[in-house]
Amino acid sequence: MASHVALLYDPVFAGHDAGAGHPESPMRYTALVRALEDDRETAGLLRLGVRQAALRELKSCHGSDYIELVRRHIQKGCHSLGFPDTHVSPGSWDAALNAAGGAMAAVDAVMQGHAQSVFCVVRPPGHHARPKQGMGFCIFNNIALAARHAQVVHGLERVLIVDWDVHHGNGTQEIFYEDPAVLFFSTHQSNWYPYSGSADETGDGAGEGFTINCPFPCGTDIAPVRKAFLERLLPAARDFQPELVLISAGFDALEVDPLGGFRLHPEDFAELTEIVLEIAAAGAQGRVVSLLEGGYDLDGLCRAALAHVHALMHG
Repeated sequence: MASHVALLYDPVFAGHDAGAGHPESPMRYTALVRALEDDRETAGLLRLGVRQAALRELKSCHGSDYIELVRRHIQKGCHSLGFPDTHVSPGSWDAALNAAGGAMAAVDAVMQGHAQSVFCVVRPPGHHARPKQGMGFCIFNNIALAARHAQVVHGLERVLIVDWDVHHGNGTQEIFYEDPAVLFFSTHQSNWYPYSGSADETGDGAGEGFTINCPFPCGTDIAPVRKAFLERLLPAARDFQPELVLISAGFDALEVDPLGGFRLHPEDFAELTEIVLEIAAAGAQGRVVSLLEGGYDLDGLCRAALAHVHALMHG
């Protein structure tokens, strides 16, 4: 194997600009990349190239009419997709296509043995994007598209998605709600945007039992989240035996984050990463692809993401 851990990032992701004062700003990309390049441990990691997702690939999770709406609104110079919390700019189409395509390229890298795990500094984020609607700063659902790519291109029958963003990944849940081949596990703040993800949302039809939501109240620290990972995620993953593990790596559960009410600290993400690596080592040959979601305090974002990548490296 060439490199244990790889990074995926590209200046195209700074081209998406939601507007002055918006928390999901290009500075999230530039600050995090600078931190990764300045850090002695991560500076020398293999860097993967990005690619644009093809239209047929986007259609694996999103409706044709929605994809065309996104393209048309951006081409016309609109500042919004028509949904109140999904803003766009002239560079958003290329950024969104490369975020989705980059996620798939990362899956290819771990499946082909070029890296064991990949951390993808992509934006716009994706886990709120629904099949026919952008939502919560998200245009296309990067992690769902990565999971579908693993199914379609690499023939995987069991994919685990772990979402530790402070906001529930409603779009990801919706896409796989009836799919027993994808186990979706989420810890998130209850009674908080997007106001979904209650514990009784467990899947439907063939997918019943393959969605696990662990909502916690405002003020939650690492202890209940850790317990959910150890007592809910670990046993479920043991039964499921995933062949690939994907992480919706939002860092807005930090105490310093302006858009959440959790009280996690940067080092807590190293601990959660270690639990995920234990799962991946058991049946997925250590294969992990982690995609940036939220995280809006720049210093906190950088410190937490570095703790996450260091844990991937030492796992």
